[in-house]
Amino acid sequence: MFDVSSIYLRHNFAQVWALASEKLTSLEIGYISSLMVTELLCTNFVSHQPSNRIQPSILPNIHKLCLSVDYITDAMVGAISKGLLSLTHLDLRDSPLIEPRVSFDLTNSGLQQINQYGKLKHLSLVRSQEYVITYFRRVNDLGLLLLADKCENMESIFLSGFCRVTDTGFKTILHSCSKLYKLKVSHGTQLTDLVFHDISATSLSLTHVSLRLCTLLTNHAVTSLASNKDLKVLDLRDCRNLGDESLRAISTLPKVKTLLLDGSDISDVGLSYLRQVVISSLISLSLRGCKKLTDKCISALFDGSSKLELQELDLSNLPNLSDNAVLLLAKSRIPLLELRMRQCPLIGDTSVMALASMQVDEERWHGNGLRLLDLFNCGGITPLSFRWLKKPYFPRLRWLGVTGSVNRDVVDALARSRPFLHVSCRGEELGVEQGDTADDVYMHDYDEMDELERWLAEDDYLDEDMVADEDMVNAEAVE
Repeated sequence: MFDVSSIYLRHNFAQVWALASEKLTSLEIGYISSLMVTELLCTNFVSHQPSNRIQPSILPNIHKLCLSVDYITDAMVGAISKGLLSLTHLDLRDSPLIEPRVSFDLTNSGLQQINQYGKLKHLSLVRSQEYVITYFRRVNDLGLLLLADKCENMESIFLSGFCRVTDTGFKTILHSCSKLYKLKVSHGTQLTDLVFHDISATSLSLTHVSLRLCTLLTNHAVTSLASNKDLKVLDLRDCRNLGDESLRAISTLPKVKTLLLDGSDISDVGLSYLRQVVISSLISLSLRGCKKLTDKCISALFDGSSKLELQELDLSNLPNLSDNAVLLLAKSRIPLLELRMRQCPLIGDTSVMALASMQVDEERWHGNGLRLLDLFNCGGITPLSFRWLKKPYFPRLRWLGVTGSVNRDVVDALARSRPFLHVSCRGEELGVEQGDTADDVYMHDYDEMDELERWLAEDDYLDEDMVADEDMVNAEAVE
């Protein structure tokens, strides 16, 4: 991934890519203007060699193309579809600075040009709202009907920002793509329960479904989706009308591993329906911003059982969650790798001490196996917590989120004393690299040697870090 706009002048861009190897099969560009893409693929480059011969088609064997552009346009989509004959994976994301004019936008005509050769298996069309609230306003149900005509072999579809598409358009996609196993729709402002009403009558076997910010959906949609017993990932973030009945339906899914319920209307009682799923299969659970939840949600979910697969738990932005919930969590000895509790006003030093003292599987190392702990803007965190974030506590911790204003000197001293630890105090989401997006389900890669592993490998490592520890003691003394 790279930014071509700062490297090449526009008129030199085609010349550069004319030299690309024919063996190139996958290309991802961090940012490029749609006009450069169109000009690159629309006309063959005329060589400056004496023969002035016409070069063969640029990038003839590209199978996967991922571009971040200023505007997704009909001209660009048409050039890609006509010029890249082997394309099976197309991922386009734009971030308009202003509302696009018709000549710089995607319309029904552009959708009709996609997948002209019928080889596409993955399609992603995303309009980001990073700079301005904008949608694909020139695409309606007709556009998706035209697209569906060529989608027989499609396996994965991600559509974000199609505000004029109704149930008719989305339903056409579901009924036309018999091989579809991954469906993602974001900002589907007109998508309702009716899309999934008769999904059990189709031959679909969905394993990944994301319906983020589809605010018209209710429990009935989830009940219908639950007929797909192979579902492994279910992302229902910001579907605020979902309640406890949706959890009852989800409890019947035997293979679900990732469940994101941010901002929904669920309660502590409803979470008890998920207990069997938590015990049997769930690896990642997000309950961020579910305002009805209280400390009782921990006992409702876990009920004292520690033999779980759960590795990631997000309890952020829960105004009624207190230290008592974390004490229950620590007592359950659940082997979490990630715990997020940002923006919880009642979480304080007691939670840090409980987690630091927690042991899993009778290990002698304190702080269990947590690799990520997010405590940003938690109301009760004081400099006392930082004493429990020093070695030997939390030996596997890689990412820590705190509020820098608690005591900047202590934060800096902690960062110096633990060089393997990424300490963040500006509120950014932990572990998300620059190229990642909020729409993706993020999974950490922990292959690098962590702090505990280095301690075990080097007997004198603790002695080498004595100076850094002294810095932290001095910072606390200043406090």
